[in-house]
Amino acid sequence: MRTATYFFIFLNLSLALFEEPAVYPLPFLATSVLEVLCLLVFLGRLTHFAKVTLHNVFWKDTKNICIMVAILLSLTDLAIYGVLRLYNVRSIRWSRIVRPIFLINFAESRQIRRAFRSIRNTLPEITYVFLLFMFSLLMFSLMALKLFGERNLQTAEGLPYFRNYLEIVFDLYVLVTTANSPDVMMPAFDFSSWYALFFIAFVIVNTYIFMSLFLAVVYNNYKKHLKVMPGGACD
Repeated sequence: MRTATYFFIFLNLSLALFEEPAVYPLPFLATSVLEVLCLLVFLGRLTHFAKVTLHNVFWKDTKNICIMVAILLSLTDLAIYGVLRLYNVRSIRWSRIVRPIFLINFAESRQIRRAFRSIRNTLPEITYVFLLFMFSLLMFSLMALKLFGERNLQTAEGLPYFRNYLEIVFDLYVLVTTANSPDVMMPAFDFSSWYALFFIAFVIVNTYIFMSLFLAVVYNNYKKHLKVMPGGACD
């Protein structure tokens, strides 16, 4: 039963690869039949669990309620999407975001649920570090706007360079991951090599200091919450 439950959970989550917009598109009827099959298995598993559990205990368990709501939402969304598709009306399968609920809330997923609970408890404690990082990012973006915004610089594609504050925030946010390095700094570097100091300072402060600090806070708090949970272990 556990293996079958995990298989159909995996199949249900994998449908996102084949539904429009898809990586490997399959006909709507095929994905719909597979999804309904998965939901019927989940409903059968829940019904079986209700038969062997005390009535009051079953209905007081939030996990069971979440699974029932997720099944109802998925079927409703599938029916609405199918009807709109018949009338050639574009719509979005918004119920996809509830599919991980099946992975978390079934009784067999105790370890996954424990990890999820640790992550949830960790989030409030890392908020302060995240806010400091965002403040640093916004301040560096403001400095970049003042440094480069009025110099009429252009990118290699001929687009305006660092003249819109929100675009600057996004470009510098990407630079934290070094994904657009050194391309993002080249228009400023071509204008004056001294401007490279701004980007070097940004990378040192945000990539090397803040990201290391952020990782340390996340790890320490996650380990702490994992320790205090019943049956939890950090090894």
